[in-house]
Amino acid sequence: MDLLPEIARRVSIRKYSDEPLSDQQVERIVEAGRQAPSAKNRQAWRFIVVRDPDTRKSLESAAFGQEYIGQAPVTIALCTTNVEYKMPNGQLSYPIDLAFAASFMLLQAEHEGLGGCVVTTFNEQEVKTLLSVPYSMRVVMLLVVGYPDESPDRPPRHPFKRVVAYEHW
Repeated sequence: MDLLPEIARRVSIRKYSDEPLSDQQVERIVEAGRQAPSAKNRQAWRFIVVRDPDTRKSLESAAFGQEYIGQAPVTIALCTTNVEYKMPNGQLSYPIDLAFAASFMLLQAEHEGLGGCVVTTFNEQEVKTLLSVPYSMRVVMLLVVGYPDESPDRPPRHPFKRVVAYEHW
């Protein structure tokens, strides 16, 4: 199975049709995130699936009016249950863990013929209040998913030799 074509096809979608996603599609997308690797396999995450149109509109407002958040039929809030854990290299694990989960979810969405976009520009406190996220937890990103209503060109990627080195810098 070759994943590179799906990876190369994926772009961030910011315009969605109003066609709903099936429960099975949503479950497969969230399951892809659940299967992602995490530091020490801690799986210190919670994924909140939001389908209610009013709540999505409120999330749009909390994200400073980014219209596609309210337009997409599904928004998934990626939250951490452990904001303190640092890996041996001194870095917090949750941003990396949730980036893996979001990447896996985006690839599953692409596989399903859907589009998606990661959103990190939002008022976290407003989102936490809307979704009843406990005080000690963080909402790190939102993932919007739906049927694309646009076909944007994929931004160019740097050449392979510019970003890859073997054995040393």
